[in-house]
Amino acid sequence: MCLKKEFEVKVCKSEVVAPALPMQEYWLPLSNLDFLLPPIDFGVFFCYTYNESEQTFAQIVAVLKKALAQTLVSYYAFAGVLVENSAGEPELLCNNSGVEFIEAVSDDVGLEELNLYNPDESVSGKLVPLRKRGVLAVQVTKLKRGGMVVACTVCHQVADAYSTNMFLVSWAETARSKKLSPPPSFRRSLLLPRRPAHYDISVDNMYTTMSALPPPPSDNPEDDGEGAISRIYYVKSDQIQELQELANTGNSKDNRRSKLEAFCAFLWKTVVSGKDSGGDNTCKLGIVVDGRSRLIDGDEERAKLIAPYFGNVLSVPFGEKKIEVLKEKSLNWVANEVHEFLHCAATKEHFVGLVDWVEEHRPEMAQAKICVARVTEEEPAVVVSSGQQFPARKMDFGLGLPVFGSYHFPWGSKSGYVMPMPSVKGNGDWIVYMHLLRGQLELIESNAAHVFNPLTSDYVFS
Repeated sequence: MCLKKEFEVKVCKSEVVAPALPMQEYWLPLSNLDFLLPPIDFGVFFCYTYNESEQTFAQIVAVLKKALAQTLVSYYAFAGVLVENSAGEPELLCNNSGVEFIEAVSDDVGLEELNLYNPDESVSGKLVPLRKRGVLAVQVTKLKRGGMVVACTVCHQVADAYSTNMFLVSWAETARSKKLSPPPSFRRSLLLPRRPAHYDISVDNMYTTMSALPPPPSDNPEDDGEGAISRIYYVKSDQIQELQELANTGNSKDNRRSKLEAFCAFLWKTVVSGKDSGGDNTCKLGIVVDGRSRLIDGDEERAKLIAPYFGNVLSVPFGEKKIEVLKEKSLNWVANEVHEFLHCAATKEHFVGLVDWVEEHRPEMAQAKICVARVTEEEPAVVVSSGQQFPARKMDFGLGLPVFGSYHFPWGSKSGYVMPMPSVKGNGDWIVYMHLLRGQLELIESNAAHVFNPLTSDYVFS
């Protein structure tokens, strides 16, 4: 199909949707793990088709707004605002100020014409809104021939992808008048530091205060992230399975590597595949780990409290290897290395220790080292965030399932960002959002074209 490159999106209406029921204003502190996130936003969007003769766009919007107002009663944090407290730290004021809701239209592009392979061109600033107020922004865009996009932009300091997924599913359930999933929990006491504090030295190896970072060299300013671009690919289920089999070559049945570990190992090798193998240059790979299941640690009662927790419960362990080693070693060897550095963050003690580490360094701001690392073309770094809980197959607002969905996160860090997530098709395929340097993407498309297929409308509508 011919993709339309240039199109205009016009905002028809912008209003604030407040919770359907009033609630008393109060302060909700951020947790220590929230403080590890910089003031950045991430986006998520879903593409739909609908029959205009059965349901008008105005009727759909009315349902979405009403359901949003009802959902915000439970997810009241999304209707608040971030303010600075006396210590200079961000804090959430839950004051029912509401969510910006934008209605938009594009008269010159249909859903099948969107170049979703290049979301910088088709999605960013057009279909996914910029957050101008509050901590959440929503945009619903009408396209030609019964196409529609529902998108959100979220303040990452307030919520991680897991929390946002819970909200999105509840919003869709409310729109269909279905039985709702369990409400979110805002019990910050679940992440209180211990007295006395204690953490393993491995946390110091993963995280740093911002004041401890060395200044950039004056003769070679650090890249501010503008050189990175976004692309979306799809990976067929049989290719994922093949990567996992290769990653487990020689491993025993009780020592198998997961699909994500195999995928990360393959990506790690691929982004250095065109680099000069001489010298001591290295490449870092980090993987975002959700701590909820780790904090449960087999405790069923604790699981009931942690599973619906709203906020950030993330850690970013990483590994660093010489480029020549990554190029020479087998996928199995690299996957074992991935498993090794992931293992140290896959425990309850790691996350409890991370909470203690932040407490010891407050009010200084801190971040994962790999996210603020000094990165160059010669010594790259990439962060992979698993989107396996991406709720695309639950995002039915009464229109049926979306034909496509993805995160959109051009995060501005000097490290690259990759988010694999299940395809809405439910056939085992993965959708992979990448925000990398152009040269890294060229390596991926030239050396791993058998795995990473540029997203096309033919795939979306097949």
